[in-house]
Amino acid sequence: MYRIKIKELIQWKLSKKRKPLIFLGARQVGKTWLIQQFGKTEYKQMAYINFERPNAPKDLFEMDFEMGRIITVLNAYCNLKITAADTLIVFDEIQAAPKGITALKYFYEDSPQYHIIAAGSMLGINIHPEESFPVGKVDFMKLYPMNFYEFLLAMGETGIAELLEKQDLENLFFFNSKLINYLRYYLYVGGMPEAVEDFVENRDWQNVRRIQNQILTSYRNDFSKHAPKEILPRLNMVWDSMSAQLAKENKKFIYGLLKTGARAKDFELAIQWLTDAGLLHKVYNVTKYALPLVAYQELSAFKLFHNDVGLLGAMAQLNSRVIVDGDAVFTEFKGALSEQYVFQQFTQKENLLIHYFTFDNSKYEVDFLVQTKANEIIPIEVKAGTNLTANSFKLFCQKYSPAKAIRTSLADYKEETWMTNLPLYAISTI
Repeated sequence: MYRIKIKELIQWKLSKKRKPLIFLGARQVGKTWLIQQFGKTEYKQMAYINFERPNAPKDLFEMDFEMGRIITVLNAYCNLKITAADTLIVFDEIQAAPKGITALKYFYEDSPQYHIIAAGSMLGINIHPEESFPVGKVDFMKLYPMNFYEFLLAMGETGIAELLEKQDLENLFFFNSKLINYLRYYLYVGGMPEAVEDFVENRDWQNVRRIQNQILTSYRNDFSKHAPKEILPRLNMVWDSMSAQLAKENKKFIYGLLKTGARAKDFELAIQWLTDAGLLHKVYNVTKYALPLVAYQELSAFKLFHNDVGLLGAMAQLNSRVIVDGDAVFTEFKGALSEQYVFQQFTQKENLLIHYFTFDNSKYEVDFLVQTKANEIIPIEVKAGTNLTANSFKLFCQKYSPAKAIRTSLADYKEETWMTNLPLYAISTI
């Protein structure tokens, strides 16, 4: 499978200002696989250490941070001769090695010639608050579940995927039916690499769901293993409410759905833990259509999105029959899967700042308000079905006259005087 992050990894390797890289992402999004592919294709050899393995040298950094000693131990453990220019050194699950994160500072200061990648889930990276974090001494990169472009490549549709990458909307039109069909598949399968790989090989919906449920079980086991005991019950309540939260017409997170009388202060640590782990993502409401959007965030009003649309469907026990039931999969849970899908494509574009907008009376809402790297603010309306009526979106555009406005739906690509209709399968082209 191809992951677009490989391009950024190659840029990191070639950078003259390269620092040790901390590679983040939720569990099972494919971090280890991608790093190993990168090591195999871009280096002569790879020194790979997974600190969660029983025989791993977990105490490697506890004695001191003397680089000569550390490299000598790595040579022995990996049974090779590490050469700075030709070897990728990978510290996988680095959170399991005491002082492992701190050691990256000394690689940067004392031995910058080595190519170091430290991988670990966000669950692990945040459980060593007592360690000195190497601020300014490391680079960061995040990996997310596979997006729709990567899904098309996995399905063998390299030609169509190339058109999508080139943003060739006119020629994509000729593959409209096929793309919508693949989009149905993606909304069920999602972007977790194990689920995608199994679907490509077997086309077995039940087996995909079994894999997704196993991933969800492993996440819940991680809660018990890593989360502070005092927040664990509330963390589970937040996690279990995700389907209900996103199935509402208004997808603002409502504490009252957790339990009667629930208050923000009782659950904020649980929500923060889940977002730090990369399992959920916060999108804040903004109170003003103005740059920069972050200055107008309403911290008490937010939506929570899942890390993967397929896992969200699994949590909601979505039946595979919806895949063949016309466009039902797009409208399930009041369009929750479609909105989750759009958000998931945006997360791959780290130059986008993602928010949403609610009018003063809270009756009307714009699904997404995104700020681009060029400081352009784009309102985006997600229409899951064939009914394209969008009163709130039209009201927003009439009031603020944005330079660009996008409605994304199952309808064909069309430029209108006040907005552009962009097919859901092409939302990544904004």
